[in-house]
Amino acid sequence: MDNQTDPESGFRKRWRWLSTPPQVYVLYLVGLIVVWMVSFYAGTLNPRKTVTPIAPPVSAPVR
Repeated sequence: MDNQTDPESGFRKRWRWLSTPPQVYVLYLVGLIVVWMVSFYAGTLNPRKTVTPIAPPVSAPVR
């Protein structure tokens, strides 16, 4: 009976430690920074150039 493993080991133990107030503030701040960086990177990307020319819109004749 002395060789029983702790049921709260690994991921659960780390998650419990991470969800305490000082660490969760840092986790929230890191999450905000990551979201900002991804959205900034996506905003700086140039759209792909199309190879087929787009025809100008056809308008109706004026009476």
